[in-house]
Amino acid sequence: MLRHELAVLRRQIHRPELTDGDRVFLAAASRVLLRNRWLAFFVTPGTLMRWHRRAVARRWTYPRRGPGRPPLDPQLKELIVRLGRENPKWGYLRICGEL
Repeated sequence: MLRHELAVLRRQIHRPELTDGDRVFLAAASRVLLRNRWLAFFVTPGTLMRWHRRAVARRWTYPRRGPGRPPLDPQLKELIVRLGRENPKWGYLRICGEL
């Protein structure tokens, strides 16, 4: 872990600019070390925990669907309209039951 931190610091002139790979490595290394040894890191324990949470969230996120109901097939729309026209006394529940 210390070798990796030194490699990161050698690449920098001023403030360390970490890549995503650096963050993942340091977060994973923090899970191995005891908490009282976290003082060896050049970032705070809160930062390490935040990186770890983000890495876990990235691993377990699923593709998001847009809001609202998915669109109906055009043939199904035509069938619903046809049922409503041919049977004007049927209500919404009857048409849903027939479908």
